Amino acid sequence: MAIITISRGSYSHGREVAENVAKELNYQCVSREILLEASEQFHIPEINLIRAIHDPFSVFNRFTYGKEKYIAYIRASLLKCVQKDNVVYHGLAGHFFLQDIPHVLKIRVIADLEDRVQEEMKREGISAEEAQYILKKDDDERRKWGLQLYGYDTIDSSLYDLVVHIKRKKIEDAVDLILYAARMPCFQTTPESQMIIDNLTLSAEVKAALVNEFPTSEVTAKNGAVHVTIKVQLSNQTKTIDAIKTIAAGIDGVKTVDVYASPLIGVD
Repeated sequence: MAIITISRGSYSHGREVAENVAKELNYQCVSREILLEASEQFHIPEINLIRAIHDPFSVFNRFTYGKEKYIAYIRASLLKCVQKDNVVYHGLAGHFFLQDIPHVLKIRVIADLEDRVQEEMKREGISAEEAQYILKKDDDERRKWGLQLYGYDTIDSSLYDLVVHIKRKKIEDAVDLILYAARMPCFQTTPESQMIIDNLTLSAEVKAALVNEFPTSEVTAKNGAVHVTIKVQLSNQTKTIDAIKTIAAGIDGVKTVDVYASPLIGVD
């Protein structure tokens, strides 16, 4: 079966679409649960994880790697969740984190700004000007995040397999379209696509384990063999390699660990 991600703006009815699709397919429907899982597993306040997704990079972050750490935690939790298949995810940044998995059906649900403003006004009891300001700010932050982290714009239709506009199409019509797409052969799990997600999940779990101490490490995995690359001071290479191997070896599913530590240019 398929994994379905639904990207949405505020008040675009993406939540209702996701819940109805999951109900029809008898899939698990997840969103905020991923943040809660990451928060609990890595002992990070949920609000920090939310800010890591929503807020664009700051100058401070370039030195602390705070955003990279939190994103590594969220990505590991999300991949672990969808690894078992039959999931509709309508949370934050699923279309980025699951981009390289063939059997993921990526959906974008959009709605007219005027309709979204009316929803925001009704739910929050605010003026049209205030509602429009809040929605525009939220949309801009999500776009900045995608551009700064991945070089992708969240409104770029090429990121998605299907873009559904909720206006002429009602929620029920959107659900029917997604159900039809989800049953197409190209979105069914194969042994090859399952291996891809298994490898990505393992590499994400190792990265999450390493990121606090080694935030610049890059991790790949294949069939339990983990490869880590990192730049480090020449005088610390042996110590760094030993520490990385010890941490990575403690992750379930890791069979071997290979570390390539290249020297920092101009640093001893």
